[in-house]
Amino acid sequence: MTRHFLSDTTVMLGRSLRHISRSPDTVITTTIMPIAMMLLFVYVFGGAIDTGQVAYVDYLLPGILLITVASGIAYTAFRLFLDMQSGIFERFQSMPVARSSVLWAHVLTSLVANLISLALVVVVALLMGFRSPAGVLAWLAVAGLLVLFTLALTWLAVIPGLTAKSADGASAFSYPLLFLPFVSSAFVPTATMPGPLRAFAEHQPVTAIVNAIRGLFAGHPAAADVWTAVAWCAGLLVVVYVLAMATYRRKVT
Repeated sequence: MTRHFLSDTTVMLGRSLRHISRSPDTVITTTIMPIAMMLLFVYVFGGAIDTGQVAYVDYLLPGILLITVASGIAYTAFRLFLDMQSGIFERFQSMPVARSSVLWAHVLTSLVANLISLALVVVVALLMGFRSPAGVLAWLAVAGLLVLFTLALTWLAVIPGLTAKSADGASAFSYPLLFLPFVSSAFVPTATMPGPLRAFAEHQPVTAIVNAIRGLFAGHPAAADVWTAVAWCAGLLVVVYVLAMATYRRKVT
């Protein structure tokens, strides 16, 4: 059964990746917005924001990486919605195909596409002057956190992808996720915020993840922040995975 599921998922993943390769504008579009935002904040607002001895591009990059993922998963919901509308799930149900393989293929495609977008953003940041003294293990830890964060948001995207009534509705859920980094430590130190807003910013998941990535990039001991970020990502992943699979069974099986 496991072998059957893995082979079917591999085939479906190939199908989804071919769709991405035939429309590279998907990856380009989800990358342009975060890069444009990074250019705007670094070269227009960066001089007015005090981040101490840390170059603003170094300070900003972790938040931009999270925005890149939040932007990319909107397309996951959109592609899933199109498959639902086309009846492809029902068609595959009439074939000897593992039922959840199509869904997992969408999730893994999202992971691949988002990792490509994240790599492009990091390359642009390096051209803008981003530098990190972090070692290989720290970079791997950053990659692991981003993978966990991407999986959590992708499974969240599955829910509107399966339940939305329109294409716009399928992707619109990502708008609050794009706004959340602005009320965190992603762009400015939380110490500059007024009391209630500061309290919210310091205790929401984006701040924990941003601080963990920033500390890893800086080569600073960041064990507490990393474990807090992992707890947020893993907790969200478990909750949305259960909800997404329940929604999938109700809508498709």
